[in-house]
Amino acid sequence: MREKFTYSFNLTMQRRKFIQQTALAGAALMASKYAAAGTTDFPVVRVVEGQRKFKSVAVEKLIAEIQKNTGNKEIAWMFGNCFPNTLDTTVDFEMINGRPDTYVITGDIDAMWLRDSSAQVWPYLPLCKEDKELQQLIKGVINRQVKCILKDPYANAFYKDETKISEWQKTDVTDMKPGIHERKWEIDSLCYPIRLSYGYWKETGDTSVFDEQWIEAMKLVVKTFKEQQRFNSAGPYHFERNTSWATDGVPLGGYGYPVKPNGLICSMFRPSDDATIFPYLIPSNWFAAASLEQLIAVAKLTRNTSLLNEAGDLKTRVFDALIHYSAVQTPAYGKMFAYEVNGFGSYNLMDDANVPSLLSLPYLIDFAFNEDGYNKKIQESLYFSTRKFVLSENNPFFFKGKAAEGIGGPHAGMDMIWPLSIIMRGLTSTDDKEIKYCLDTLQHTHAGTGFMHESFHKDDPTKFTRKWFAWANTIFGEFVWKVYRERPHLLG
Repeated sequence: MREKFTYSFNLTMQRRKFIQQTALAGAALMASKYAAAGTTDFPVVRVVEGQRKFKSVAVEKLIAEIQKNTGNKEIAWMFGNCFPNTLDTTVDFEMINGRPDTYVITGDIDAMWLRDSSAQVWPYLPLCKEDKELQQLIKGVINRQVKCILKDPYANAFYKDETKISEWQKTDVTDMKPGIHERKWEIDSLCYPIRLSYGYWKETGDTSVFDEQWIEAMKLVVKTFKEQQRFNSAGPYHFERNTSWATDGVPLGGYGYPVKPNGLICSMFRPSDDATIFPYLIPSNWFAAASLEQLIAVAKLTRNTSLLNEAGDLKTRVFDALIHYSAVQTPAYGKMFAYEVNGFGSYNLMDDANVPSLLSLPYLIDFAFNEDGYNKKIQESLYFSTRKFVLSENNPFFFKGKAAEGIGGPHAGMDMIWPLSIIMRGLTSTDDKEIKYCLDTLQHTHAGTGFMHESFHKDDPTKFTRKWFAWANTIFGEFVWKVYRERPHLLG
């Protein structure tokens, strides 16, 4: 796919050119050494306590419990490293004008993605009831995300310093503003803050986050989604980048390939930050429909009639379009979800490791959310057919090698498996053998580091990208915690 792609610790994507990737060659032998010896003496790799960004009593208590009661000591060690990684290394919490404010970087990139920041703190929500400081931290994330959306709903990543000028300013042809790191329009960037706010309310009962600024931001979300349905025009957003990487730019003047308007929302980029081929990105549109359903619930709670009506009408149109246009008939798998469509009849059959993905749909949405009586069994049947496809070699980005099998994507190149896809496979599975396979694979592919990575080579996990990728770390912890609660025998 990319002739000059080299399997090194450095990413090949131009987006990553500023990442300092450190090779952990010595650590690469640790995992097999400890596993072979059967010892519980694992190295201390977590940030020392005095240098941690934030400490949660509830998180530390959970780590101690799982490490005490888990028979697989390597998995327990990995959980203790990974689950708190977001809190240890990526959060910057303060009070601004009496309001909690939390800036969250992804790890080795000093910028806050709306998607990543939501996903990074999501697994901590169930612990908020017993840890009010943790609750304040997450409330601060919601408040910071509101600021970001109000600054520019089309941007995907932001700086804490709202006057900072992005290095992409020199290469990107779009409406860049100070304080924006990157302006790639991705539907999921606006869905994740809704999911986080809704989940926060459900876990804590705290409705104070739904203030005037939050409502204003949500109205802007609805407005942006409507613009990108493109019924009347292509809308105000366009994006081009001076780069040799095709996946980093949008064709045809920055508006993308044409679509036939049908109610679906156009997304110029995937959650991988790679450009779409056909702008109707199906997993992200499903996520949008589910997020709008959550927004409707909050609008009812806050008695905001205008938001309720606008979100309700939009959700109905998106959902109806999904019913008619999201699935295609295939010879090998029957009817299944496409990854991308254009409304003209063209479609792209694949899946990408980044979330939302086709694989991740049950993790993000409940197929029963529709109130119009659409048969839930039909949606679930479509998902299971799709799942068979995305976990097969008919998916062009499903890689199987000597070390592991899993899904990758164009972003890190061919033959590079993303731990995120293995984690998501486990989180969405109900089969003990499959879940155990995912745990075992993750245990044997962390290259002795005790942490997850962005991707690793299918034949050699010591060839990986991004040693500090907090989302993958925290969601690995979420996976282990779920197994601990529901299937503890798999951690023996």
